[in-house]
Amino acid sequence: MPVVRETHVVYTIQPRDTLYSIAAGLGSTVEAIVKANALYPPVTTPGLIFPGMKLVVPTPQIVPYRTIYQVAPGDTLYQIAFRFSAHMDLIAGVNRATVSDPNFLRVGQLLWVPAFAYEVATGDTLSRVSRNFQIPLSAILQVNEGRPGFSVDVIYPGYRLLIPLPSSRNIVVIRPLPADRERSGFRAEGFARAFEANVLLQVRDDNDVVVSNERPTTATEGAPAYGYFSAVLPFDRMPTTRNGELWVYTRSARDGRIEDLVQVKIGFTST
Repeated sequence: MPVVRETHVVYTIQPRDTLYSIAAGLGSTVEAIVKANALYPPVTTPGLIFPGMKLVVPTPQIVPYRTIYQVAPGDTLYQIAFRFSAHMDLIAGVNRATVSDPNFLRVGQLLWVPAFAYEVATGDTLSRVSRNFQIPLSAILQVNEGRPGFSVDVIYPGYRLLIPLPSSRNIVVIRPLPADRERSGFRAEGFARAFEANVLLQVRDDNDVVVSNERPTTATEGAPAYGYFSAVLPFDRMPTTRNGELWVYTRSARDGRIEDLVQVKIGFTST
């Protein structure tokens, strides 16, 4: 799966913008923007852009890689969260260094958003991409709405689709990405708002066999803050299928039931 592991900025075109000015302002190139957004025939007139369109701008010099949304005039936190199939609390929480008031966003403000970029391969369809990543088609349509070169019917090789990361109100997993292939001892990372910072993880294969037993880890901060968590997951038994899921969640203090479950599709490899 050609996941693009570099930073992308989601930018809303403003009046008087040109591809050159956008590239210069965000540290990209015109060529990279043209390819990522299919700004060429037969999709559109070469380089044709209009105010209000949303571009995905490759910005590889920003590391570690991430997806960044640049706030445009009229944006609200609710609208941004909805676009990325995430909860407002999550967006505000992981950006709390710059979001002091969720009801007030500054135009031009940069927000980390839970998504990654996938470069379309020959023969791909949106339905196939949805199945491969186990991300609802509706969520892929929603996050790419308003982009030039984006069509429900035809996607072009080289076009970079935004794919939302699996998340709940209180948890988002940033590693592994959906459809990554992992072996025993892989690392899982993300952000969580959890009571006493307690986060739980396990791995199951597609036969519902528990490959990696439930293991706890501790986020850097407990609720009400969102803390960063990281855990290494050895396999306690061999997978019985080629694919499975990473589960990240908390448990209820009242009855022990699983809460805030986030499931990420992964593949298994021995090398």
